[in-house]
Order: sequence, then structure tokens, then C-alpha cells
Amino acid sequence: MTFVFEVIVLLLIDYHIDRAIRVASAHFSPTARRIIRMAMWTFTGLVILGLAWYHFIKLGFEAEGVRHIMMVGIIILYMSKLFTVVFLLIDDIRVGIIWLVDRLRKKERSPIPGEKIPRSQFLAKAALAAGTVPFGISVFGILSGSTDYRVRRLTIPLKNLPKQFDGIKVGQISDIHSGTYYNMTEVKRGIDLFMAEKADVIFFTGDLVNTRTREVNHSISILNKIKAPLGVYSVTGNHDYGNYALWASERDKQKNFADMIEAHKVLGYDLLMNEHRVLEVDGVRIAVLGVENWGMGPSHRFPKYGKLDQAFKGTEDLPVKLLLSHDPTHWDAQIRPDFPSIDVTFAGHTHGFQIGIEAASFRWSPAQYRFKQWAGLYQTGNQYIYVNRGFGCIGYPGRIGIPPELTIIELKRA
Repeated sequence: MTFVFEVIVLLLIDYHIDRAIRVASAHFSPTARRIIRMAMWTFTGLVILGLAWYHFIKLGFEAEGVRHIMMVGIIILYMSKLFTVVFLLIDDIRVGIIWLVDRLRKKERSPIPGEKIPRSQFLAKAALAAGTVPFGISVFGILSGSTDYRVRRLTIPLKNLPKQFDGIKVGQISDIHSGTYYNMTEVKRGIDLFMAEKADVIFFTGDLVNTRTREVNHSISILNKIKAPLGVYSVTGNHDYGNYALWASERDKQKNFADMIEAHKVLGYDLLMNEHRVLEVDGVRIAVLGVENWGMGPSHRFPKYGKLDQAFKGTEDLPVKLLLSHDPTHWDAQIRPDFPSIDVTFAGHTHGFQIGIEAASFRWSPAQYRFKQWAGLYQTGNQYIYVNRGFGCIGYPGRIGIPPELTIIELKRA
């Protein structure tokens, strides 16, 4: 049913595009017009075949990357075409209003004298040109925006922070999504940029891969460069459990997650599975807690594997508690109301939707309609949550206005 709906939508879009081409190419030779239209509809047929392959042919791991690239290309192309259709609908409304007015007046319109281009032809050309704008921006977001790594630095004051930890630099990286990488040179540059900040401790807040653990294999020699004097601590995100892949058996899926746990060990990350660790400086200790994914939504996509009570046990008497939890919806749902002594939560997951605007005090992204805390620092009372915008990409392999983030947070005594 999904396939049929998608085909109908594509055909409706291309029907309007065909109309625009016929109007815009009115002065072309008949042969040229026929070749252009045949080329367009042939491509439409290939897209439909690609969708059929996507929906009905079982794919191996090697083909999943090709399928993803194909679907991203189709989405970008047809979203751009949809932008063109909006312009065409403006012309349809204009023609409809003129027709209605003429009918009401019961008179025929006289042709406009002169050699000026008819407005319908002008709008057809403008519509086709307008469709190239979102397409160009989307391509730029892939080629440049996806690796435009930015270091964000901020300070969080904590009343109970021991003087031995005053000024400690916490580095956060999140949503690596190694399955989307295509430019390993730029990825290495991003990690080098992060390491140059010389954080005292580093937190990775989940989503190492897109669908399968083996995606990380080609990135290990880069990601294992992430190190810090007080350690690198990590948690799992919703994509790390293999819930987005088709498995031949439940055993294969379980093996995939066992490989995920092993991958963290190979990378040198201390994976916290509903447990905690203690950071100690000069005999003074604070707690780092980490939970498995805890998300709001369908359990097969956003599982609630996190057990915060289990991770919290044994930290009650420590003056500061820092929590790693991938999904920021966990904060309002459980962390803040039930565990008020957790000082700072580090999350990711949202990616800031990878598309938005952040200019001075103005911030907008579609992510804000899904997440109350979608990017940056938030505070309620004495508790904070920081939502990292993500290092990698998922779905659309690019970023527009929401660059990939590397975070450095300095904790200070209030």
C-alpha cells in the first residue's frame, strides 16, 4: 500500500512538471520537446523501479548503503520538484480566478498586444528555476554542511562541585552514525579538532551506527583516537540495538548487539549499561552515570531499556552526579522529577533535525515541534540538560543551518 501511495504522489508531481516543461519549451523544436519529455518520463519510470526494489527485494548488508543513497536522492529530487509544483499552483490559481471573473462578467478576454512573454510561460520557467534552489541547497548540505564541524564551549555552575573538580573540562560527542560517512578525511579532521580541546573527560551519548554494528569497522582507526585523562564513557542510543535492520533470526540481532558492546571496548570507550563510575581527583569523588536508551515513542524504535534506579544506586552520597542518557525526553519524563540530585544530563538524539536556523537569539528547527529540549543547554531549578546536535547524520546525509557539534563544557563551582 505504501508503494502504491508513493507511486501516485510521484506521478502527480511529474504530471505538473510535465505541464511546466511543455509551456516553458513552447519555442523549442517539436523534436527537442519530445526528447525532453521522454527523458523526464523515462527517469520517472526508473524511479518507480527503484522504489519497487526498495520495497519488495530483500537486501543484504552491502546493498543497504546503495538503497539508502538511492532513497535520499529520490527524496531530495522530489522535494525540489514539489517546490516547483507550488509555483505552478500559483499560476493555476491565477488562471482560475481570471476564468471565474470572465465568466461572471460574461465576456471574453482580449489577447494582450505586444511581444511580452505570457505570464503563464514566465511562471512555468520561474517554477522550474525555483526547483533548483532547494536541490542545490540540499546538495551543498551534503557536500559541505555534513562536515562543517563546530566546537561549542560553555560553562555550567554547580553549587556542590568540589574544588578539586573546579574548572574540569567535559567533552561531549554524540550521534556518530558511522554508517553515513563518505569522507573519512573530513571525519578525521573533526576528531582532531575535538582532541585539540584537551578535555579532561569525554562522554559519548549514543548512536554509534545507523542499523548494524559492522558499519563502524571502517571508522575504528579514527574513532579510537578519542581519549581523555579521566576516561571516555559511553552509552547506547536507539540505533545501536539493530531495531532498524531486517534480521534473518533473533539470534543474529542479539549477535549484532554483542558486537556493539565489543566495539565500544575496541574503541576504548567505557560503556555504561545502567551503571555508574566514579571520577576521583585528590581523593575526592563525583559520579558518572550511564543508562541504556530510554525514549518516548514506539518501543521498537525508541526502546526503554534504561534503568536509572539501577545506575543511581551507590551514588547517593557523592556530591555531584553527571548522567549520560541518549534521548532528551528522558529528562522531563523521569530524570528531573524522580532524581533531583542528578546535576547535569548529557543527551543527543535530536540532531537539531539537521536543518534549521540559529542566528544570535533566534533559533528555529522542526525538531522543536517534537522535542522540548532539542539543542543546547536547558535548566530547571538546579538541574541542567545539554542536548548535543550530533557529530554525524541519519536519513538525509547532510546539514543545513545546524552544523555537526563537538561540545566542551567547563564545570565551575557556583
